[in-house]
Amino acid sequence: MQRLYFLLQDIDTAHQVVEKLKQNSVSEDDMSVVARDETQTRDLPEPSVAESSDLIGSAGRGAAAGGVTGVVAGLAAMAFPPAGLAIGGGLVAATGVAGAGFGAWASSMIGIRHDNSQIEAYENAIQKGQVLMMVDAESGRVEEVERAIHEAAPNARIEGTDAHSSNAG
Repeated sequence: MQRLYFLLQDIDTAHQVVEKLKQNSVSEDDMSVVARDETQTRDLPEPSVAESSDLIGSAGRGAAAGGVTGVVAGLAAMAFPPAGLAIGGGLVAATGVAGAGFGAWASSMIGIRHDNSQIEAYENAIQKGQVLMMVDAESGRVEEVERAIHEAAPNARIEGTDAHSSNAG
C-alpha cells in the first residue's frame, strides 16, 4: 500500500474528492480527512488514533530501547549475580522481552498524545483553512487514484507518498 498526502483548498472540495474516489472503488476505510474545524469533517472519513498520533512510531522506538535495556540488565545480572544465585541465558532473553514490552507500552502512552509527524508537516496549511487528505492505494492503483483526485480537484498537489501497512487504521 502507498499512502498519498495532499492538501485541498476547502471542505467542499474534500467532499468532491471523497465522492470521486468512491466512484473509483476506493473504500472510505482507505481515506482520512484532517481539517482545522472537526465539526466540518463529521461526515467525512476521519483518521484513526494510530494515524493521527505518533502511537505506532513511539511504540516501535520504545520496544527497541526497552529491549536493549532489558538485555543489558540481564547481562549485568549474569555477570554480577545477586546473592550468589546461578543465572542462565534464559534470563537475558526474558529481561529483553520484558523490557521491549514495557518500553512499547510506556512509549505508546506518550506517543498517543503527540501528533503524527506526517500530519504535523501540514499543520500550518490546516490552520489556514486547507484540508489534508490521506488516501491509501494499492501499489498498482496509485496512478489511477491520483487521476481520480485530479479530476475532482485539479489544483490538488499530491505532496507525498509513503509505504503504508494495510493493517493499521
